[in-house]
Amino acid sequence: MLPRKDKPNGTNKIIMNIHETAIISKDAKLEERVCVGPYAVIEANTRIGVGTSIGPHCVIGEFTTLGKNCQVFSGAVVGSITQDKKFSKKKSFLEIGDNNIIREYVTINRGTEENSKTKIGNNCLLMAYSHVAHDCVIGDKVIIANCGTLAGHVVLEESAIIGGLAAVHQFVRVGTMAIIGGCSKVVQDIVPYAMADGHPAKIYKVNALGLERAGFTNESKDNLKRAFKIIFSMKLNIKNALLKIEKQFPQTKEIITLLDFIKNSERGITR
Repeated sequence: MLPRKDKPNGTNKIIMNIHETAIISKDAKLEERVCVGPYAVIEANTRIGVGTSIGPHCVIGEFTTLGKNCQVFSGAVVGSITQDKKFSKKKSFLEIGDNNIIREYVTINRGTEENSKTKIGNNCLLMAYSHVAHDCVIGDKVIIANCGTLAGHVVLEESAIIGGLAAVHQFVRVGTMAIIGGCSKVVQDIVPYAMADGHPAKIYKVNALGLERAGFTNESKDNLKRAFKIIFSMKLNIKNALLKIEKQFPQTKEIITLLDFIKNSERGITR
């Protein structure tokens, strides 16, 4: 890397390392300790946060914001225009939070409509070749494994995990701490705390290991297992299953999260 000097607040200070072959728009904003590798391209109207590194041959597209201490690995294309045919060169955005790892050849698109956004939270891991389409919203601590693919308008809630080569249909929501097995085809919402797998995906059980690692009590885990049995094994319709859970279970945080997710589902839940 070749250091580039700047003079913030009138003082000499080395604030970033930029390789001499990198191409950076004069309208890009790079904060302190940013590193940019060989042949990377950073377009106009972008902002790169403190301590973030951009690897060789990466492209950071227009109207993209990257937070602090992110790592973008070789060949990733972050903030390119949507692949949605409705896109008509209007201004749309990509906002990425702090401490994210974006591995080799990941692609992330901006929103489709004017002023729309694709949003990624903090502390996420997007493994190699994964794809995040236009207008997706990804919460904190999400993992998308290699070649995992999100269509447009997908929502992944906090700590969701998408397995390798899995594909998620447009407008689907995946609940907090749900895990989807590799090569799955997801066409309806996946409830929080679930393990799903298959083509198309089906719910198999509670994500017990994930709950244990997150520090859930035995009582909380047992309540969720019993609630899952009512929803997925008793062959009740959704309305009656929810009524049964509301009557029989204490309204703890995790039960409320599960019930609210189902009540607000627009595509219907995977069963």
